[in-house]
Amino acid sequence: MFLGAYFTTGRIVFMILFVIAFIALMIYSYRKDIKNHERYYKGAGKKVFIYGTLIIIIFIAIRFLFGN
Repeated sequence: MFLGAYFTTGRIVFMILFVIAFIALMIYSYRKDIKNHERYYKGAGKKVFIYGTLIIIIFIAIRFLFGN
């Protein structure tokens, strides 16, 4: 096993339990605040997509203009 060469069994179990607990707490927190998200962050997904795409396009343009 690949992970067995670097991590002990206890560490692997801890990582798995930590990831499960972290995801569960994130889901719980999001569901608890869903009313606030709808009110205060309406349309935020579109803005993140547009600005993220714009940043990627600028980065690619700079790479093409100035080389590596």
